[in-house]
Amino acid sequence: MAGEYILQESDFLVSQTDEKGKILFANEDFCKVAGYTINELIGKPHSIVRHPDMPKAAFKDLWDTVQSGKIWTGYVKNATKDGGFYWVYATVYPNIACESGKCGFLSCRRKPSREEIAEAEQLYKTMR
Repeated sequence: MAGEYILQESDFLVSQTDEKGKILFANEDFCKVAGYTINELIGKPHSIVRHPDMPKAAFKDLWDTVQSGKIWTGYVKNATKDGGFYWVYATVYPNIACESGKCGFLSCRRKPSREEIAEAEQLYKTMR
């Protein structure tokens, strides 16, 4: 099984989803880090990169926040296609790409520091 993929300082992962969380767009950095081609990602649920270590409560908070029209930020451990993982500091913007009364989400992610990852790991151990 693959280990941790550590983002470069210049990596900036971007993805866009519909209102249900299905991927509409993923930039080159996201594809590279997650290990998928763009064609493998389009139309799939964003949870394709969800790592089992992430507590459900963190994603409930994310969805509750963006569905109420607010911006969510937080640290996320994601899974790669080959079984590895990577950490990101994510900012998720609500109500973008509105079409026919349905709005999607835009997520921008950057490299977190080792200290930020350690704090997130400690916090997530206390959550379900």
